[in-house]
Amino acid sequence: MSDENTKSNEGSAKTNLENSKAHAKAAAEELRHAAETKARELREAAESKAREFRDVAQAKTSEYRERAEHAYGDARDRVRTFQEDGEEYIRKNPLQAVLIAACAGFILGLGLRK
Repeated sequence: MSDENTKSNEGSAKTNLENSKAHAKAAAEELRHAAETKARELREAAESKAREFRDVAQAKTSEYRERAEHAYGDARDRVRTFQEDGEEYIRKNPLQAVLIAACAGFILGLGLRK
């Protein structure tokens, strides 16, 4: 009877061991699947954030480009107007323009000489 009990216990132990192995494999498979799913979710979230940041950066770049182009256009128009006004003043007052230029040259010459 003792041999039968021993054999029965050995069979039960083997069954328990195999059940434990199967359970461990199933748990490992579930864990792997959960890790893959979480990694995929994180990757998708990171890609989404990267797209969002890129879109915001492109919008800001476009906005600043438009502002810079507008400021450049305004400055170019002001310079052109200033130049045209200066030319008109010189045509209307040539003697005063020459005297002003001579005085400015004289003052600059004195300043640079020292």
